[in-house]
Amino acid sequence: MSAQPTHPLRIGICGLGTVAQGVLQVLRENRESIRARAGRDIQVVRVASRTPKPEVDLLGAEFSTDLATITEDDSLDVVIELIGGETAALHLVRDQLTRGRAVVTANKAILATHGDELIELVRTHGGLLAFEAAVAGGIPIIDTLTRSLAANRIRWLAGIINGTCNYILTAMTGQGKPFDQALAEAQKLGYAEADPTFDVEGIDAAHKLTVLGALAFQIGYRFRDVYTEGISDISVEDIQYARELGYRIKHLGIARMTPAGVQMRVHPALIPETELLASVDGVMNAVLVNGNAAGDTLYYGAGAGALPTASSVVADVIEFARGQKPYLPALVSDNEIRVLPIEEVTSGYYLKIPSLDKPGVFARVATILSEHDISIEAAIQKEQAVHTETQEAWVPIIILTEPVQESVMNAAIAEVQQLPAIVGEIRRIRVELLGDD
Repeated sequence: MSAQPTHPLRIGICGLGTVAQGVLQVLRENRESIRARAGRDIQVVRVASRTPKPEVDLLGAEFSTDLATITEDDSLDVVIELIGGETAALHLVRDQLTRGRAVVTANKAILATHGDELIELVRTHGGLLAFEAAVAGGIPIIDTLTRSLAANRIRWLAGIINGTCNYILTAMTGQGKPFDQALAEAQKLGYAEADPTFDVEGIDAAHKLTVLGALAFQIGYRFRDVYTEGISDISVEDIQYARELGYRIKHLGIARMTPAGVQMRVHPALIPETELLASVDGVMNAVLVNGNAAGDTLYYGAGAGALPTASSVVADVIEFARGQKPYLPALVSDNEIRVLPIEEVTSGYYLKIPSLDKPGVFARVATILSEHDISIEAAIQKEQAVHTETQEAWVPIIILTEPVQESVMNAAIAEVQQLPAIVGEIRRIRVELLGDD
C-alpha cells in the first residue's frame, strides 16, 4: 500500500456563489481539524467566477473571471464545480473528466440527466467524481448508501428531499396558509426562487431521487423514468382532512425495489402522523432507508444552505486528500432493470370528491369503487356548502382507500367523475405506509 502524500492538496473552485463562499469559510474556520483528518493541508490555489467579489476571503487564492485559468491548470489536484445551472457546468465537468481530473460537484441536475455518461468518462479516462453535496445538503446520504450500508440489499428509501416544498407544506399545516401565500413567504425568506417551478413541481426532488436510485439499485441515472408531481394543487382543506384521518401530507421522493421492477416516484403523499418523516418540518430534509441487514435507518438535517452544503463538498475533498476513490455505480443498459410506470404502482389513496348534496351520492360512489375491487378504509362527509358556479348545495366526500394499483384507481375515478352529482374535479393523493415492503 503506497504512502499517503504529504504535500498540500491543490484545489481550484469554479464559482463564487453562496456555496463556494461556504466552502472557503469551512476551510478557513476548520483548517486544523481538516488537516488532521485529511493527513495534509488543503490549499485553495485558484478561484474563478464571472463576478468578482473583493469582500470574500479567498484564502490567498488567485482570482480570475476566466474559468480556463482553472480548467487548464494541470498543477491542480481537484476542481470543484459550483457554478450551478446545467449547460456550462456540464461542459466543465465533461472537460475535466476527459482530462482524467478529480472533480467535486454539488450539481444534481447534471448527474440526474448525464450521470451515466459522466461515469463512463471516469472509467475511460481515470479521473474521479464525487458529489456528496448534490443530494440533501449536509446530510451524508451518498456516503451512507455507498459505504455505511454497502453490505445491505436496499429494499426501499423515501425522503423529504426538497426544503422549499417542505417549508410550504409546513406553513400550510401549522398556520393554515394557502399555497400561494406560503410560497410567497418562502420566496421572501429566500427558501424559494423567484421562479419556483423546479422546486414546487418536483423537478429538483426528481433529480435527487435519480441519484439516490442509481446508487441504491444499480439502475443507472434514469431521470426520464421518474414519475414527478408537485405540490401546487394541495389545498389547506386537503391538509386538514388528512389530519382528521391521522395523516400528514409531505412531498416525498420514493424508490422501492419490487419483483416487477423499481418504483421511482416523486409526489405528495399522506403518511401516518406516527411516522418519523411526518415530524420533519420547515426547510429540513430527511431520508429513510430500509436495508435487509440494517433495517430502517433515518438521516436528518439541513438539506441546503451555504455551510451544510459546503460541509459535504469539503468532505469529498478530504476523501481525495486521503487517497480515497468514490464509489461508482455499475453501468447498466436501459432494459436490464425495469422502472415501473406509475400506472403499475400500488398504494392507498385519499380522494376528495366534490358532490351535490343529494341522497344516494355516497352510496353510488361506494358502489363504483366496489365494482373496481377498491375497499374503503375510512370516509368523511363534510358539512354542506354552496357551490360558487351552480349555487347548489354541495358537500365534499373524503374517502381513504385500501391499496390498489394506480391503473385501477384511474378507471374508478374516471367513472365517478362522470356522475351527474359530481360538481368538480376529484382530487387524489397517494397514501404511503413506509414500513410495508
